[in-house]
Formats: sequence, structure tokens, C-alpha cells
Amino acid sequence: MARTLRSIFGLCLLSFASHAQESLAQWHHLDPSADKAMGISTDRAYELLRTLPNKPAPRPIIVAVIDGGFDTAHVDLRRVLWHNPKEIAANGRDDDHNGYADDVYGWNFTGGADGRNVFDNQKEETRIYARLKPLYEHKTLATVPPAKQAEFRLYEQAKKAYATKRAAAEADYQDDARELAKDLANVATLRQAYGVAVVDSGRLRQPPTAPDTALPRLAAHYYQAVRNKFANLDSLTNQYGRYHAKLKRALDCDYNLSYNPQPLVGDHPADLAERHYGNPNVETDLRDHGVEHGTHCAGIIAADCANNLGVRGIAEQVRILSVRAIPNGDERDKDVANAIRYAVDNGATIISMSFGKYFSPEKAVVDEAMRYANAKGVLLVHAAGNDHLNVESTTQYPAGRFLNGQTIPNLITVGASARTNDEHLVASFSNYSQQLVDVFAPGVDVVSTYPNNQYHPGSGTSMACPVVAGVAAVLKVNFPNLTPADLKRIILASAAPVHTQVVKPGTKQLVDFATLSRTGGIVNLYEAVRLASAVPVPAVTAGANSRSSK
Repeated sequence: MARTLRSIFGLCLLSFASHAQESLAQWHHLDPSADKAMGISTDRAYELLRTLPNKPAPRPIIVAVIDGGFDTAHVDLRRVLWHNPKEIAANGRDDDHNGYADDVYGWNFTGGADGRNVFDNQKEETRIYARLKPLYEHKTLATVPPAKQAEFRLYEQAKKAYATKRAAAEADYQDDARELAKDLANVATLRQAYGVAVVDSGRLRQPPTAPDTALPRLAAHYYQAVRNKFANLDSLTNQYGRYHAKLKRALDCDYNLSYNPQPLVGDHPADLAERHYGNPNVETDLRDHGVEHGTHCAGIIAADCANNLGVRGIAEQVRILSVRAIPNGDERDKDVANAIRYAVDNGATIISMSFGKYFSPEKAVVDEAMRYANAKGVLLVHAAGNDHLNVESTTQYPAGRFLNGQTIPNLITVGASARTNDEHLVASFSNYSQQLVDVFAPGVDVVSTYPNNQYHPGSGTSMACPVVAGVAAVLKVNFPNLTPADLKRIILASAAPVHTQVVKPGTKQLVDFATLSRTGGIVNLYEAVRLASAVPVPAVTAGANSRSSK
């Protein structure tokens, strides 16, 4: 009964409480000193911005969200969406001659020219194993030519990862099948005991009158599961059923050697220089997890701050450009590289990337796209991952270093932190590393936008990543001359080390929070603005910068 709905992205964890009538209080905006919550001090930062003398006039910027698309009609997002000023919607022509016809809100690299879309793909280890199995099955390193030994080692690593994860996915599915069957039987028993077709929390508060002594305990158990979260037991079991379907999808797609949706896209997968494929549909299906995920991330960065509705994003005077490149399963390196280039070429100065995987066979093409972004003055922000791993030992991609070992200068990698400054300050799921995770940011129960004008909390480094992207956007809007190197330096330098003893992710061991990242700290917008204001910039009159609360 304590199931957690784990995203198939691996970077977002949504509890079943996420779909309840939740408070829209956004703790990540709060101030650690005044509010006793480990937020980023958003309001203090805007108060400081309003009082700074000789600050440059704010300059609107574009922030790209590379994700699974998002709800372009959401009441809290539609005013902040990027619109391609040179493209005429739905005329079937490439009006601005950039190679992408009708790219009004952005582009979708996981769709076909006929309008169909890939929602599910294999995990990267599955793709590698399926591709190389015919070449290396039953072979040993000694029988492989020296020129092919590196590829053979990759094959063996992918095969091992695939076998381990496929077995775990099968076990999870079978275990959950038993749990689901038990839940459905219990719900049927309670229906019969109460003599009603629909059992809501009001009925569950009152023990059934049937003589069975187990029924009061059963009712009390399900009351705790339903109250304030679901309308009735049917809603609860429907949610459990959706979770079960996700586990089945992992077997059918993630770890299915014969599954291959790529022909739908119509590109040439081996041609890493190919740029122009896909379609302009960044919204796809609002029921798809990718759209839920992207909608949530976009809202954290820039949900409308002036409409007095729902939630408020971190950054004002921002337009969100959507690039859909992340399916359920694992993204392709080629798509990630093209998504970065597309965002850069269309004016993004910050790119939020809440995705990741543990194999990257074409990392070189992603590295080149990141170098291209750096040359064009673009900062990249990336989620560290949700597998409570030290990513120095188990590399998560896109990694913080190029293939040649050099640190990627315009990339910030972000772990997830929680609200309270105690042993649970670090999110139990967050990846970490004193070398390859730069900083932590709020990533537990962060409330944001959700498709169909809804709002829900989400947890994951997927949430922490857009928090940092939002912080970077505020800095870039208000201090336009800051380079990617400046932004990274300021964000990291302003995150003061926190020396709280915390439970190390994946263990029961207590460690110093400051040992889990390069900075040892949590991003703070107020401190970042204070530091940025000391950077020499041209003396011009600051424009008005009012911020409304919701």
C-alpha cells in the first residue's frame, strides 16, 4: 500500500498524494532564515533587485526546456511561451527557412513528419545490447580483433545492465500484480460490507457493521490511503492500475530487445549529422507522462507571475521554448544534441535538461553540441539523477566532463534537496558526487503546473534542475552581460556549504551534507543576486521590476 509512482524518466518521482487536492504553497520560494525552510529566498531576491542602484534594465530572455513536451494551453504557461516570430502556424511551410516547418512553440525530435509521435523507447543498454548481440554473442575478448575490443566491452557492459534491470522489472511487475489483486479483492469486500457501489472516505471512517473483526482494520487502513487524496476507493485502485501499467510498459518497451519505434520518426539513426527530422507538435498527448513532466518543469521556471492564478515561477520576463526529445525510456544522443542546437539557434540563453541515462554511445555528438552552446553564450542545467548513486562511480549522462576528461564549463549538474534542515535534507533518491554534482536545489514536493490547468507536487532531481535554471534566468534577465561562466560561478559561489548531518542517499549512514556536491550547498537566489550585483556592468537606469504574488 505504500507504493510510490516512479517516473519512467527516472528523474521524477510523483507520490500518489500528487493527485490530491494539495496546498499550492511553494516552499521552494521560502527563505531559510525567515521561514525555516531550505528554499531559495525568491522574494528577498526580488526585493533586493528593486533596490539596487545603477542596475542594467531587465532584458527578456528565452529559456529552453528539453523534455517530453508540455501543455501549451495551460493557463499559467500560455502567456510565457516562446513564439517563433518568423513562423506562420499550421501552414505546412518553413517560413523562416530554418529547416523546421511550423515550429511555432518549438520542435519535436521524437515525432514523424506524418504527425505521429514516439512516446516509448528502449533503455540505452537495451538498444546497445540488441544492436551488438548479433556481432558478439558467444564471443570472448580474446576472439575479438583489437580494433573491436572497445565495442565488445561496451556490449558486455550493456548486456549485464540489461539482464539485471530486466530481471528487476519482471520481479517488480509480478510483485505489484499480487498487490493489485489483493487491493481489488479488499475493495470488493468493503463494497459488500457497506452495501454500496462506491466507498468514499466518509464511509471508511465508520467501521462496517458486518461481524467480521478484520473489516474495521481494513477500513481504517484504506481510509488512511484515501483521505484527502482520492475521491473514493475506485480512484485509488485506478491509480494503482496506472502504476501497474507503467511496470508492464517497462517490460514491453524499456527492456524489450525487439521493440523499435524509430522507423516512425523516419530519420537515419546512424547519421549523427542529420538535423532536420521530427514535427512541430511539442504538446503531443496530454495524458503522456512526458508532457506531464515537461509541464511541471516549465512551471517551476516561469509560471505566470502576473495572473494571480495557481503557482508562480521563479523567473519573470522569460519565454519558454519547448524542445521535445525525451521519450519514456531513454533519449537518443542524436536527439539530445539536435535539441541543444535547435534551442541555441532559436535564441535560448539557458537550457533546462531534466533527463539522464547510464549509457551514452554517441556522447561525442552531445559534447560537440555543448561546445556549440558554450560558444554561443548558453548555460546548460542538468538533473543529477534519481538512483541514489555516486555518479563518480556510476556515470550518469550527460556527464559533467567531455570525453577528453575536461570539465564542461557551461554545464551545472543539480542534486535534489528537501525542505527541512535535518537528517532528511538531501532527497533519499538523489544522485550525488563531490566532483560531478555541482550543487543541490529544492526537489522534494515542489508544486508546479500540470496538464489541463492542474497543479501537483513532484519530487526528483527533475524538479531541482529547473529551480537552478530559474535562478540562472533571473540573473541573466537582470544582469544581461553575464556569460555562462559568470552564471555558473555566481550560482555555485553563492551556495554556502551546509554542514548538517544527513542520511547519505541509498544508505543508512550519516554524512556531512557538504560532502555530497562540489559546493556542499543549496542554491539561493538572494545570495546569487547579491553576488551578481557586485559584478561590474554598464551603469544604466534599472527598469521597473514589480513582482506579484499568487
